Amino acid sequence: MPVNVIMPQMGESVAEGTITRWMKKVGDRLERDEPLFEISTDKVDAEIPSPAAGVLAKILVRESETVEVNTIVAVIENEAAEVDGMPDTSAGADVLPGGIEKETESTAPERSRKRAEDIRSSPAVRKLAREKDVDLTQIQGTGLEGRISKKDVLAYLASRERTQTTPTPSAMPAVVGPPPPAAVSSRGIAFTGPTHATPLTIMRRQIAEHMVMSKRTSPHVATIFEVEMSRVAQLIAASGGEFERRNGFRLTYTPFFVRAVVEALKQFPIVNSSLEGDNIIYKHDVNIGIAVALETGLIVPVIRRADEKSFLGVARAVRDLAERARAKRLSVDEVQEGTFTLSNHGVFGSLIGTPIINQPQVAILGVGAIEKRPVVRDDAIAIRTMVYLTLSFDHRVLDGAVADQFMAAVKTKLEGWDEW
Repeated sequence: MPVNVIMPQMGESVAEGTITRWMKKVGDRLERDEPLFEISTDKVDAEIPSPAAGVLAKILVRESETVEVNTIVAVIENEAAEVDGMPDTSAGADVLPGGIEKETESTAPERSRKRAEDIRSSPAVRKLAREKDVDLTQIQGTGLEGRISKKDVLAYLASRERTQTTPTPSAMPAVVGPPPPAAVSSRGIAFTGPTHATPLTIMRRQIAEHMVMSKRTSPHVATIFEVEMSRVAQLIAASGGEFERRNGFRLTYTPFFVRAVVEALKQFPIVNSSLEGDNIIYKHDVNIGIAVALETGLIVPVIRRADEKSFLGVARAVRDLAERARAKRLSVDEVQEGTFTLSNHGVFGSLIGTPIINQPQVAILGVGAIEKRPVVRDDAIAIRTMVYLTLSFDHRVLDGAVADQFMAAVKTKLEGWDEW
């Protein structure tokens, strides 16, 4: 039974999308929720999962082609027709926009009695299984009604490692499609002459336009503070292991910076504002954007109402958004309505940076590398864990005095951390 794959609606304001890469080719076997293609819109890049299990029968929209939302982009032959909210009509599914006929067809091979779509598990568990090359049909779930949990997959992996020292050829991950051209990577270029021209990707073009607009709009000023992170570093060293055991992920510095910024924004709400005409618009919600570096650019997912979250809630949100940003699984709503942004340029070793304001916000905090340095304490040289924090701010709204008071509040919170 054919299942149409459509260009998804990534947000109310998004009317079209560009397919940047097909991750499968015609004739490939698909599992439900398995990554099928990547799209790029004027708001976000995303990896789109397959809506059903089956065989990719037809690809109707080529890479780099832009189509309106709800356009049929592919057809899956699916015997079970277990589809999450996808239409089951196939009229016109064998014709490209503009009337171009596609001649490729494929039918699904005979399946085993226990199909992947019959297995009870979450998308996160299926993703983990794909990453670890685990066949979920081989796992007996311990959850309700046989549901397979992450714990079940990890237990299976531990058992497999004990009985298998080297992977067999059949256990090696399959190569999906051709590798991207070398020119796409920012780390290396395949030169065929004295120069090499590569068109800007949609994401890169959007970043360029946004940054130029920001510099043209706001008179940027920067203030830099040196902050001692010894207290936070000691807390991470003392409690990081227990935190990871309890919550299943590693404790990092980022949630501490988010919490410090949130507390400072409460004291100086003008930093959590925007300028519209002759009016300063104060924002009630504190929505913190976290800049995430991708291979192809930069994206800023937003922790909404960060002021209402506990420290653990912030930590979970930071981890979740960063992981899904790198996996290209963010929705448009998750990168909008930020009121203040953090940019952790120090993760690559940079000490000091002056980030560009993320419009229409009025300030952005740059976090440098956290490292031990000699400092003067009580007229003596001491070794302390230090970081440089840079606040780039819009001088139309903020004066230096307010910006420095805001940064002093961030510094005070981090150096005298009193929250468990």
